[in-house]
Amino acid sequence: MTFKTLLYQQNGPIGILTINRPQALNALNEQVLQELKSFADQIRSDKNIRVLIITGSGEKAFVAGADIKAMQEMTPSDAEAFSIAAQTAFNAIEELPFAVIAAVNGFALGGGCELALSCDIILASGKAKFGLPEVTLGLLPCFGGTQRLPRAIGLYKAREMVFSGEFYSAEACKDFGFVNHAFAPEELMNEAQKLAEKIAARGPVAVAKAKQSLNTGFELHITDGLKQEAALFGELFTTEDHHEGIGAFIEKRNPNFKGN
Repeated sequence: MTFKTLLYQQNGPIGILTINRPQALNALNEQVLQELKSFADQIRSDKNIRVLIITGSGEKAFVAGADIKAMQEMTPSDAEAFSIAAQTAFNAIEELPFAVIAAVNGFALGGGCELALSCDIILASGKAKFGLPEVTLGLLPCFGGTQRLPRAIGLYKAREMVFSGEFYSAEACKDFGFVNHAFAPEELMNEAQKLAEKIAARGPVAVAKAKQSLNTGFELHITDGLKQEAALFGELFTTEDHHEGIGAFIEKRNPNFKGN
C-alpha cells in the first residue's frame, strides 16, 4: 500500500501506521482522511494482521487537529461533508476486526484526539497533550468527539473538556480513564510493540468477537448485550482456534492460533 500522507510497515502480525505530515504537525486534511478510509478498507480483510499501531510522524505531534487553513473558505455544506468524511474514516478504523492501539507521541488535539478515541487502546508519551479546542475557533468537535468522549469518560468530564477547549496531560487523561498508560517518550513505541505482541499471541478470532461484543454491546440494554455475548461465545465453538486453545491448555503448551 502506497499513500502520500501515510506510512505503513508490517512486522509479522503487527502493522504500524504513521500519519506522515510532520511539516503540518500531521494535521488532518481531506487527503489524509481519504487515505485513512482507503487504508482501513484495504487492511480489514488482511488475515495476516492481528494488531495495528497508529502513531504520528516526528516528535511533536500525533495529530495536531484538522487543517485549519483548509477550513477557512468552507461553506456550511462543505463543512458538513468534511465532518462526515472524517467520521466515516474514523468509523472504519474503529470497526477493524482486530485490536488497534494509538501510540500518542505528542499533541493529540481536535481531530487527533478524536482519532485516538476511535482506537481500542490509547498509550501516550509523557509529553503528549490531549484536547478538543474547537470552541476556541467558534466550532465544535465534529469528527466523533462529542459522541465517543462522553462514552469513554462520562458526560460531565466530557463537557468540561469540550466546553473549556483546554489541553490536558497524558497523566490527567489517564486519570479521566481514556488513556490506558503513559510512558516516557523514548519508551512509547517499545511499550506499544510489547502490548501488540501480547495481543497478537491470543486467538485472533476470539479478539475480533470480543471487540464486537464490547463495542456494540456497550450501546445495548444489558439484557440484549448479554444475549449477543452468549451468541458470539457460541460462534467461537465453530472455530479451529477454540480447539487449539483448549487443547493447548489441557496439554500445558502454548497455543498456535491460525485465525481459523
